[in-house]
Amino acid sequence: MWWSAVAGFLLTVLWSARFVDSVIGDTVANSLLGHDAENTAISGIGAGVLFAFISGLAGTFTACNIAVFGTMAPMLGRAPTGWDRTRATLRPLLWLSVGMVAVSALYGVLVGLVGTSMPQFASGPRTPGVVPGYLVQSMVVFGLIGLSMLYLGLAALRIVPDPFAERPTARMVFLGALVGGFLIGRPFPLFRHMFVDAAERGDPLYGAGAFVLQSLGNIVVMAVLLALVAGVFGGRLARWLSRTPSRASTVTAAGLVAAGVFTVLYWDVRLLAFMDLIWYPALWR
Repeated sequence: MWWSAVAGFLLTVLWSARFVDSVIGDTVANSLLGHDAENTAISGIGAGVLFAFISGLAGTFTACNIAVFGTMAPMLGRAPTGWDRTRATLRPLLWLSVGMVAVSALYGVLVGLVGTSMPQFASGPRTPGVVPGYLVQSMVVFGLIGLSMLYLGLAALRIVPDPFAERPTARMVFLGALVGGFLIGRPFPLFRHMFVDAAERGDPLYGAGAFVLQSLGNIVVMAVLLALVAGVFGGRLARWLSRTPSRASTVTAAGLVAAGVFTVLYWDVRLLAFMDLIWYPALWR
C-alpha cells in the first residue's frame, strides 16, 4: 500500500490550486451565473441561494471528493440490471448526505451567528513568511480530515482497529461529515465569497441553507457519475472485485490512503512553502 502514499505525495507536487479554482471553478461559475461570480456582489437571498449551489458545483473536482466517492466503488453490488444497481447506489449516497448536511448546516448556523469574528472573514494582502488566520484554520481542518482518511484507509487493511467494521452506514455518515468539513477549511475564493455574504447577513437560517446547498452542489456531479458507473459497469466491477477476497478492501484503502496523504502534505506542509516558510518540491504555486 506504500504506492498509494507515494501517489498522494506526487499529487501534491503536481496539484495546481490556481488551475482548479480559477480555470475550472471560476469558468464553471461564471458560465452558469452569466457574470463574474467572484467579484459581483450577491444581491439578495434568491441570488445567494443560487450562488451557493453553483459555487459548490464549481468546486466539485477536488482530490478529497474523488477519493470519498472512490471508496463507494466496492458497494456497487451485483444486482441483475443496471437500474437495480443504480438504485442500490442511492442508499449509501443518502447516508453520506446525512453526515454532509449535518456538518454544513451546523457550520452555516455558526457563520450566521458569529461569522464576522471568524478567521475566514478576514481579508487583506498576504505577507511572505506569515500564515494568516484563515489559512491556519485550513491547516487544522484539512489536517484532521486528512488524518481521518488515512486512518480509515489503514483500518480497511486491518492495520489499525476499524471503528466502523460492523457499521457500514455509520462509515458513510462519517465520510459525509468529512465532505461537509471541506467548507470549514477550504479557502476557495467562491466559497469565501459565500461565507462573507452569509456572515454579513447575520441570519443563521440563511447561513445553514446556503452552506447545505454549497455542499450538495459539491457532490452532485460525482453522485451522477457514480450512479452512471453503477448502472453501466457495476456488474462487471463487482465481479472483478469479488474474484479476490481482499480486493474490495484494497481498492477502498488505496483511495483513502492516497487522499489522506495528499490532504495532510498539501495543507500542512506544501502550504508552508506557499507562504515562503519552507521549501517543497511543487511544480506550481
